[in-house]
Amino acid sequence: MPWGYWLPRVLRGVDIRTLGSGNTGATNVWRVLGFKMGLAVAILDVAKGAVAALLGLWLGGDLVAVLAGVAAMVGHWRPLFLRFARGGKTVATTGGVALALAPFAALVAAGVWLIVFFLTRYASVASIVAAISLPLWALLFGASWPVLAFTAGAALAIVVLHRTNIRRLAAGEEHKIKLRRPGETSLTSGGPLQSKRV
Repeated sequence: MPWGYWLPRVLRGVDIRTLGSGNTGATNVWRVLGFKMGLAVAILDVAKGAVAALLGLWLGGDLVAVLAGVAAMVGHWRPLFLRFARGGKTVATTGGVALALAPFAALVAAGVWLIVFFLTRYASVASIVAAISLPLWALLFGASWPVLAFTAGAALAIVVLHRTNIRRLAAGEEHKIKLRRPGETSLTSGGPLQSKRV
């Protein structure tokens, strides 16, 4: 369920894949169409991961939940409804899976995301740091081995999927997210965010 593609298409009549980074994740939607749209996508992407993992827990415990959560993440990265084209970088979906499997660890990692983001204004840096911290929090809160394995694998996947962001950070070319006044949008005619970036 590629909410980052569907919501902008239905509500704003735009194909998010042609704007900003071309990514269908919540960060690109926020950067291009504003905070409210980005937040809506993020919530739905978190719910997507959480529902999959909770169904797995109900059906067969932690291991089944991890497999269901990983399936949701892969589906977010390469959505069936977009014919397996590039989707998002799985950050919000991973957060939803973690929230279902290790809620305290997920909430602390979300706090890490917020702190790093407000200090740097880089969503990519916040996502990478929060992802790397997640296995540590899961271990601290006594998560089971399937959940620990999931958090470690998810952290690695998020870092790998952000490799282009890491290269841009190293080159000083990564864009910060500006916190705009209410009603202000970043989808402007001729603006720098309308051209697609890798």
